[in-house]
Amino acid sequence: MKKINEQLEIIKKGTSEIINDKELEQRLKDNKKLIIKAGLDPTMPDMHLGHTVVLNKLRQFQELGHEVVFLIGDYTACIGDPSGRDITRPTVDTDLIKQNTKIYKREIYKILDKDKTRVELNSKWLGKLKAYDLIKLASAQTVARMLERDDFEKRYRSNQPISIHEFLYPLLQAYDSVELNCDVELGGTDQKFNLLLGRKLQELNNLKPQICITMPILEGLDGVKKMSKSYDNYISISEEPAEMFGKLMSTSDDLMWKYFDLLSMKTKKEINKISTDCENGVMNPRDAKLELASEIVGRFNGKKSAMKCRGNFLKRFQKNELTDDIKEIKINTTDEFDIVSLLVQIGGVLSSTSEARRMIKQNAVKIDDKVISSFDHICTNNKQFILKVGKRKVFKVIVR
Repeated sequence: MKKINEQLEIIKKGTSEIINDKELEQRLKDNKKLIIKAGLDPTMPDMHLGHTVVLNKLRQFQELGHEVVFLIGDYTACIGDPSGRDITRPTVDTDLIKQNTKIYKREIYKILDKDKTRVELNSKWLGKLKAYDLIKLASAQTVARMLERDDFEKRYRSNQPISIHEFLYPLLQAYDSVELNCDVELGGTDQKFNLLLGRKLQELNNLKPQICITMPILEGLDGVKKMSKSYDNYISISEEPAEMFGKLMSTSDDLMWKYFDLLSMKTKKEINKISTDCENGVMNPRDAKLELASEIVGRFNGKKSAMKCRGNFLKRFQKNELTDDIKEIKINTTDEFDIVSLLVQIGGVLSSTSEARRMIKQNAVKIDDKVISSFDHICTNNKQFILKVGKRKVFKVIVR
């Protein structure tokens, strides 16, 4: 096992806050295997890179020799986490929760070591609670303290409704920590209230209070809002390798450094060197981005796939060459058709006429490297051409 100061350096990398770090240091000095908990509610069908910020930290704890518990909140998902919400979350169908749970159980092992991971579902104990148990649990917290939560306070002041069941969510998440008797709980900065409540409930149940580690919320590709499927600014960990690589390369230079800090497994020293080299002109930021994209795509799809994506990207965007794996689309028709129809009707390009028109307005559509600016542009029959849409979508179209 690594020395205490080495463990602390790894654990602290990329964190937002540790409550409290002196307790963490002492528990590490006790030289006992710590129980580390982090969880997700299976409300969405797949995980994105934003979820992996916490999972990466769990993996680091595994590599340091500690016991990791990944908690799937199949019970709390029925309530819906109110953290960061300005309205009540809609109820999620139980069949969908079960389906998503199966996906999560599979996808976490793209990051975590399966042999060193304990997976728990909180329905195992929360589903057994009776009315008396819930009343007792609710007595641990006052309404005044609940309203200290930033999201609840904002909704209360703006006369937005807050349902009673939303008050139960942080209490139930906190109770998970009592059942698991964990030493450390990880979560995003929006989870701080819930994590601290877990610490309080443990003390009320005569347990050693957990250390709370919060991680920054990862911005999505827009660099503004948090990464979320709802905002369409996310990168799924099940994304096609080339698509994932292209999305990572499309990030701004400023966002790239945050991704390095929160998504890369490189040490702080290694990241600082890359940053310094870019500042001093020794390295082009584009090459740093290539390194980051290669690392992340390699983690989820293998090094061979990452190297292929890197090579294809360089061909397409630096050498202006076509890649070997360009998608070929064959169209059998004798009728003339315009560019908007082409973009909408062939699969994998654009989903609507309005989206097609928007891309044309932005000069983001090219045929044989010529910008198409007219919605009425006719795509000639009996011809093959290269269609480029945006920065990443390239097709070889054959009309017959």
